[in-house]
Amino acid sequence: MITGIARAGIDALIELAGEKTPRGRTGRLCDNPQVQDAVGRADAILNAGRQYRTAMIRDIWNTIAVGEETTIDQRARCRLAAVYAADSAREAMDLMYRQGGSTSYRRESRLAECWRDLHVVGQAVTLAPEWYPIGGRVFLKMDPGPRLR
Repeated sequence: MITGIARAGIDALIELAGEKTPRGRTGRLCDNPQVQDAVGRADAILNAGRQYRTAMIRDIWNTIAVGEETTIDQRARCRLAAVYAADSAREAMDLMYRQGGSTSYRRESRLAECWRDLHVVGQAVTLAPEWYPIGGRVFLKMDPGPRLR
């Protein structure tokens, strides 16, 4: 869900960039090399997070499908992948929001809507940064605490 919102944000900036000529400029927003760089980076960042999450879900699914129990390492990686995908989505969306200029914060702007929605979804406990040290404790062979056992 959160990565889908970020994708919508990237698409919203792409659409805006093709139409908007910033005040005081002669070229469209899409002609700006910084905007081009941000769109490329956002796409790569978002897709990297998505791929990691997909790979870890696939690993868990394949284990369950053959009737085996998941390992604590698998569960930790799955949680970390979800948090990392959310962090990647935030980073990608923030890049788009900055490049949208003053259009980004207007209530009717698709960029503003995506940015708000993404940050609301990102507050979910399953996507909280506290999963990073929990995963770290698993890999360090320490007790991860009750949330992952």
